[in-house]
Amino acid sequence: MKHGKKYKEALGKYERQSLYPVGKALELVKEVAFAGFDETVELSVKLYLKKSQSVRDTLVLPHQFSEEKKVLVFARGEKADEAKEAGAAYVGDVDLVEKIKGGWLDFDVAVATPDMMKDVGKLGPILGRRGLMPNPKTQTVTFDVKGALAELKKGRVEYRSDKTGVVHFAVGKVSMDADKMQSNLQLVVEDILKKKPSDTKGDFIKTVVLSSTMGPGVKVDVHTVGKTGA
Repeated sequence: MKHGKKYKEALGKYERQSLYPVGKALELVKEVAFAGFDETVELSVKLYLKKSQSVRDTLVLPHQFSEEKKVLVFARGEKADEAKEAGAAYVGDVDLVEKIKGGWLDFDVAVATPDMMKDVGKLGPILGRRGLMPNPKTQTVTFDVKGALAELKKGRVEYRSDKTGVVHFAVGKVSMDADKMQSNLQLVVEDILKKKPSDTKGDFIKTVVLSSTMGPGVKVDVHTVGKTGA
């Protein structure tokens, strides 16, 4: 991939192969960001995972930085009323299923009560491809509609490892205070460490890299992030 002049200038401001304490790494990411907008700061954590293994969960970060998400709820009767009272952007059952089949996707998160999944499951090819399919593992298939909406409005987000064993997670914006981003990062790493498979010996985290949307990556000394050992 070819990079522009600003990207190359950013690379000249630090030693790309060096490992930096997490606080210094965040400062560098902020310093080398060059885009004309408030870039997102992303954490990339490479894990020691076997091909059959993965990690996945949801979190509410202590310091929010994104706009409130539009939540759609598939529900009927009392649960539909509960969703409306709790502030869901859209509430419905088969009417919403048909609307989505027609190409409408103006929402950020979908929640469904378990009794609706027979109908919602038909949307798998559409919602699954976009990461919008309700799933018990991410607490988006539940009868506790009110609780789910409260968490989502607080900023609950999902993370999962990709096929290469890397977890990508946004921890803030370039404009944010570095200490707040470090608190977010620390929570993510600590939660990932709790998912360490029982048969994994030694360190679970291989590498940690921080970068802004357009900027180059800064390598982080994993020992300054959390208890990365066995």
